[in-house]
Amino acid sequence: MTTHVPLSHAQYVERLVDLTDPARNVLLNVTHDEAIAALVSGNTARFRAIDGQFALVHRDGRKVRLARSLGRPLRYFLAKQIAGPCLVVAERMDEIRNFLEAEGLHGQFHPSYTRMVPAHYLVEIELVGCHDPSPTCTRFFTPRLAKLPADIDTIGEAYGKALAAELDKWLDRIDVEAPLGVLFSGGIDSGAILLVLYWRLLQRGQSPARLKAFTLTTVAGGEDAKQSHEFLSKLGLTMLWESIEVAAQDLNIEETIRVIEDYKPLDVQAATMALALCRGIRQRYPNWKYLVDGDGGDENLKDYPIEENPELTIRS
Repeated sequence: MTTHVPLSHAQYVERLVDLTDPARNVLLNVTHDEAIAALVSGNTARFRAIDGQFALVHRDGRKVRLARSLGRPLRYFLAKQIAGPCLVVAERMDEIRNFLEAEGLHGQFHPSYTRMVPAHYLVEIELVGCHDPSPTCTRFFTPRLAKLPADIDTIGEAYGKALAAELDKWLDRIDVEAPLGVLFSGGIDSGAILLVLYWRLLQRGQSPARLKAFTLTTVAGGEDAKQSHEFLSKLGLTMLWESIEVAAQDLNIEETIRVIEDYKPLDVQAATMALALCRGIRQRYPNWKYLVDGDGGDENLKDYPIEENPELTIRS
């Protein structure tokens, strides 16, 4: 996938440097080659049928196609060189920066010049000249709003079935004895995740004793611990609960920004707490591997609203 050309060559040549790792993709109903074929086809219905998490890159002549699901980041940067454009694609900005530094091109780099491939879009970039990339973006996942009646039981049933189906796919792929943790605040998102996961384990004849609900608490207090305990008490499931205490000074916002390479306040706040909780779990259970987190479902609709901002730089 990577085309290496010595920078000293004078002939015009376009470079694509793909730093992504296909092994990190989780493709449930297609092979990697089949996913790439769907990407090349440009057929959104065919691509929408792919089940799993992915970040895909393909080059066809001077045309580069990129696509990702919500669960995988995918960034790109167009460097200028005498021989022609050099498009660098990676999951993280620091990977792009490190590559450019090794190539002697780091003077061109700035974080705000990198762009995130918007989730749920097929993105096409033409490697012609050294202009700023002007990608063509075609959405392949467009949920229809107001599809269900305004009835909370109907909506809840549809949500629960969809969640159960996704958890089953995940449980099918992991060790049946591995401990499972839920990042738990006692709210509706984490509560739904915990209850459906608990139910699916019972339906499979597996012990729910492998399941824990981890809640972050700080010395300064907070409502999550109280809310979490009340939630589980009403259901008779307090045996699942475990509080992870961290000191306020362990909440490191600067570290969070380095890790997530983003700056939006709510995302930074949420990630800061999640990192602290994960670090606390790791200290208590060094070999723990599987954690489940329930983010707000509206992210599938609102993630990088391309109609509002076609450039999608980190600054904008």
